Formats: sequence, structure tokens, C-alpha cells
Amino acid sequence: MKGLRAMRINSTIGSFAKIARVLFLVLAAPGAFGQDNTGHKGHDSPLPSKVAPEASGAPSAPAGKAAAKPEKTEPAPPTITLSQDKVQLIGVRTAPAVSRSLAKQIRTVGKVDVDETRLAYVNTKISGWVTKLYVDYTGKQVVKGEPLLLIYSPDLVSAQEEYLLALRTRSSMAMPPELKEVEASQDTLLESSRRRLLLWDITPGQIEELEKTGKPRTEMTILAPIDGIVLEKMVIDGAYITSGMNLYKIADLSRVWILADVYEYEVPLVRRGQQARIDLPYLAGRRLTATVSFVHPTLDPVTRTVRVRLEVENPGLMIKPEMFVNVEIAVSAGMRLSIPIEAVIDSGTRKIVYVEKKPGVYEMREVTLGSRGEQYVEVLRGIRKNERVVTSGNFLIDSESQLRFGTGGGHQH
Repeated sequence: MKGLRAMRINSTIGSFAKIARVLFLVLAAPGAFGQDNTGHKGHDSPLPSKVAPEASGAPSAPAGKAAAKPEKTEPAPPTITLSQDKVQLIGVRTAPAVSRSLAKQIRTVGKVDVDETRLAYVNTKISGWVTKLYVDYTGKQVVKGEPLLLIYSPDLVSAQEEYLLALRTRSSMAMPPELKEVEASQDTLLESSRRRLLLWDITPGQIEELEKTGKPRTEMTILAPIDGIVLEKMVIDGAYITSGMNLYKIADLSRVWILADVYEYEVPLVRRGQQARIDLPYLAGRRLTATVSFVHPTLDPVTRTVRVRLEVENPGLMIKPEMFVNVEIAVSAGMRLSIPIEAVIDSGTRKIVYVEKKPGVYEMREVTLGSRGEQYVEVLRGIRKNERVVTSGNFLIDSESQLRFGTGGGHQH
């Protein structure tokens, strides 16, 4: 009997459990109770039936045309709110987005080279033998007009004798008026002989001396054409030289060139006339000021750089050709709306900035950046003027945003 009674009790409890489960599902279903237009629950009242558009007075959609779709609105950017204690704890600092001059230093390495406009080769227009070498070693400093060497040339002696003969003939013979053509021919011959000497680099003073003495010079002195240093000496004492042969290479090193390579993305910022600072690694603390004189029109396809030429004065010849120096070119992109570089979080695919809407409330913005300066970067889109951006603590704010919103509300690193 006790076992039968226990079975009946268990069966009754199971039935009650089933009935309770059904009632729970019915009561939990939407629309189980009526609801009015204000959102308050009704008291066992049925749901209001749908009213036809004509009955409610609302205009119906034209026949044959689908009802207009609701406009999609962009989701509001994620905003995070922090307490003042947490703001102070993570050290949040902000700065305004304002228009400022974007200054930048382009740093590169340059190599010292000779100023090609202050370079000269010494050669002759006649052939002969070197009889005396005044400048007999490389590196010697010379001044313009200083004797470099003496040469003996039979051609030069013959040209001087021809000039003296034409001069004597012209001065000794007095032509009657009817022989004016002969006199003109003698003048032409004299002028031709003189011009020949001048073309062979005989100076007018040397020609005057020849006219006074009446004796041809057997040797010709070759003079330095410019002030400078002898970089190369291609002649020795007693050697035979031919016309057009280079004898010396002289360079004025009081001003030199510096050739520097600038990456292609920095080339648009470099212009002729800009100032640059030259640091000498081998002279600690010594700096020179150079000027950009030329930007090459071609790009090196291997290094992806463009060569820039700078000119610098060389007091005391402290810098020498083939030396390396450090170059800093000061450039400016003009007035641009910009923010501090540290305000930008670069995730690789997007650039994120947190804007302070009010104290403790920060909104995440995706921005488009432009020119980059030394401390600031230009903002093309995403930030308005005078908005304050987070410059310190933004990574912690970003981490808090990731924890609260997940990757859907923030961004992936």
C-alpha cells in the first residue's frame, strides 16, 4: 500500500510540474497581456487590431510603388566615460587641434665635393718641352697669375719671328699713295701675326716687351688661371707636352659642394634657397650653415632617393673633398590644421584619435592624416578646429574601450 501511495504522489507531482511549465511559457510569451500605445500593460485587454491607413487618415503609398525605405543612419562613434579618479590615475592630458606651421628637419648624410664652378684645368695650345717646373707637387696652394712652369716651343719662336718681321717691314717701308693696297696688306699681315700670338696665350704685355726688345722669347711661362689648390699634377720636369694636354687640375676650396640623398617622400619639401645645418663629426660642436642650390631632376631607382646639392663656405679649408658630414635641412609645410603626433593611435589599417567631448567623456574618431612635422601632424578629416584630443593616456583609454565594447565598438590592434 505504501508503495502504491508513493507512486500516486510522484505522478501527481509530475503532472503539476508539467502544468507549471506550460503556464510559464504562456505568460512569458510576447503579447500574453495587452499593451496600449503608451507602453503601459493593459489588464487582460486584447491587443489593439491594426488600423488600415484609410481609417487612420494617414496617406497610403501610391499604387504600384513600394513604400519608401527608412534612411540608414551611421552608428554613433564609441564613447567612453571615465570617473575623475580614473582620469587622474592614468594621467590623461589633452591638446587642441589648431592651425600651426608644420616645421620639420630632414636629416641625411652628405659627401663633400669640389665646387665645379671653381675648378680649372691648365693646358697649352702649343707643343714643346718643359724646361722648368715651378709647382712640382700636388696639394700646393697657388694664386691667380702665379708661374706654374716654363716651356720651350719651336712653333712659338717661329710665330714671334714672323711678328717681328711683319713689324719691321711695316715700319721701314713708306708706301706712296698709289700703293695703299700694299700698305693695307702689310697691316693685315701684322695684325694676323699678333692675333696668332694672342691665341697661343701670349699676353699683350709680353707682346709689348717683344716689340721693345726685338728678340723672340725662347720660353713661355704658363700662369695659374685661378686661386686654389693643385689637386692633380700631370707633368714632370723635362717632359714633352702636346697642345691640349692637361698639366694641372686646380680647385678653389674656399667654397665647396655637399651632395646629400633625400628620400622620395621628402623631396617635395626641399626647395632651392632653403637653409641647412652642417655638423662635422670630426669637429665636435662645430657647425656650418649651407644653402640648397640644386635639386636633381632624376631619382635613383636603386636607393629611391634624389640627390640634393648644397653650397657652404669653407673657412680655413676645414672640410675637404670626399669627407662625410651630417645634414639637417629645415623645411616647412606652411599653416595646417594639426594635432600632436602622440595623439594618434596607428593600428596599421586605421588611425584613431580620442576627442574629449567634456571632462571624463571621450569619443573615438578615425582620422585621415597629411603632412608630418617634427612634433605635429596635419589632420585632413575627422577632427574640427579647436577640438581637444587626448595626447597622454590615450592607449589606456583605448584598452578600456576594447574591454567595454569589444572589437565591434573599438578597433583591432
